[in-house]
Amino acid sequence: MTATRTADVARPINESEISEDVTLYGSFSDARLVELARHDDTAAFTELVRRYESRLMRVISRFISDVSIVEDLAQEVFLKVYRRLELFDASRRFGPWLFQVGVNMTLDHLRKTRRRIRWSLFSQKRDEDAPDLDPAAPDPREQLDLSQEVRKVLEMVPEKYRTVLVLRDLENFSTAEIAAILKRKEATIRWRLAEARTKFQRLWTARSSQQPLPELSEVNDDDLLDRSPTTGAACEE
Repeated sequence: MTATRTADVARPINESEISEDVTLYGSFSDARLVELARHDDTAAFTELVRRYESRLMRVISRFISDVSIVEDLAQEVFLKVYRRLELFDASRRFGPWLFQVGVNMTLDHLRKTRRRIRWSLFSQKRDEDAPDLDPAAPDPREQLDLSQEVRKVLEMVPEKYRTVLVLRDLENFSTAEIAAILKRKEATIRWRLAEARTKFQRLWTARSSQQPLPELSEVNDDDLLDRSPTTGAACEE
């Protein structure tokens, strides 16, 4: 793949640049689009970007609040995926692989920059867009305080549990999809999700009652449940 073509797929979609072929490509399956993209059909890959860009950015924004960083990471994810299409196991689904790369790159970014994870749990408008407050309405600061408390508690949940919690409870991925994204068996994902909810509840209760926060240990569940079969060389990060 040439440098020019690679740069093209890394750019955000510009609606004015979408060709008349969008209807045709929109009828293709992901597998067919991947096959075409492997043969330097950038229009096919653009359709894949169109299908997954919004959700990918939303998932990344669950971990990172800076919109510009979210956008940059999303572009990097698509660029990395485009460059690795030849390695992708075409017998598998494209979506879970894409989100696997996206989640791994996001967590790697957070580790490298040592930033605290900021969670976007609630849709909030900018101050200038906020309507006039009704004096008789409940104080909105109470809801804001609650949102902040939830985010703080989530930040204290160990990463591997927090990741499952966000993908399942906030983004509504199925257990099977999360298993594919994280390369674990579904039984492992179910176990981690139960652990994540328990850890969150313990932290929330302790923080709400101003008790000392419990120490949360991370059980090595790889010793309890075998790791799922490798999903292909392209999925390795």
